Amino acid sequence: MRLSPDEIIFWQSGIIKLNGTIVFTWGIMLVLTVGSLLITRTLSTEIKRTRWQNLLEIIVTGIVGQIESIGLRKPRKYLGFIGTLFLFVATASLFTIVPGYEPPTGSLSTTCALALCVFVAVPMFGIEDQGVVGYMKSYLQPTFIMLPFNLISEVSRTLALAIRLFGNMMSGAMIVGILLSITPLLFPIVMTLLGLLTGMVQAYIFSILAAVYIAAATRVRQPKVETPSATTTA
Repeated sequence: MRLSPDEIIFWQSGIIKLNGTIVFTWGIMLVLTVGSLLITRTLSTEIKRTRWQNLLEIIVTGIVGQIESIGLRKPRKYLGFIGTLFLFVATASLFTIVPGYEPPTGSLSTTCALALCVFVAVPMFGIEDQGVVGYMKSYLQPTFIMLPFNLISEVSRTLALAIRLFGNMMSGAMIVGILLSITPLLFPIVMTLLGLLTGMVQAYIFSILAAVYIAAATRVRQPKVETPSATTTA
C-alpha cells in the first residue's frame, strides 16, 4: 500500500523523475481546462440552455454566494482564484473512482503548493485593496509589539492549510486501502463513497479558509463616527 502518489514512478533519469503526483496533477489540470473550454464555447443567454451550462451556472453561483457570505466585497473579483482552488481539490477527490488513480492532494508537495498560492494571494489582494502602507499597518495591530506574532501567524496558517488537507486525503486513502485487503467488496465501496464526501468537504473547507484569509487582508477599517454631545446639540 502506497502512502503517497509520490511513490508511483512512471519515468526516471538520474534525479529527474516523473511520479504519480505530477502526472495526476497535470491530468486534472487538462481535464478542467478542456472541460471549461467545451462548456463555455456554447454559452447562451436565452431561456433554453444546455444541461452543462445549467450545471456550470449552479457551481459558479454557489461559489460566488459563499464568497459573498464571507464578507468580501465584489465576490466575482475573487471567483477565479477561490473557484479554481475548490474545483481542483474537488476534482482530485472525485477522480478516486477511476481505477489506478490516486489523488495528488495525498502528496504533501501538492498541498504545500496550494497553501503557498494562498500565502501569496492574501497579501496581493490586501495590497491591491488597501495599498502597501495600509496593508503593512495591519501587522502592527493592535500594537507594534504584535508584529512578530502576526508574521508567525501568517506562516503557521499556511502550514496548517497544507497539513490539514494532506492529512485528511492521505488518511482516507489509507483506510480504503486497508479495508480492501481485509474485508469483502461491499464495505470498501461504501467507504469509497464516504471518501468522496470527505474530499468534497475538504475542498469546501480549503476554499472557504482561503476566502476568510483574503477577507481579513482586504478589510478596510471604518472611520469612527463621533456622536454629538449634549452640549453641542443644545
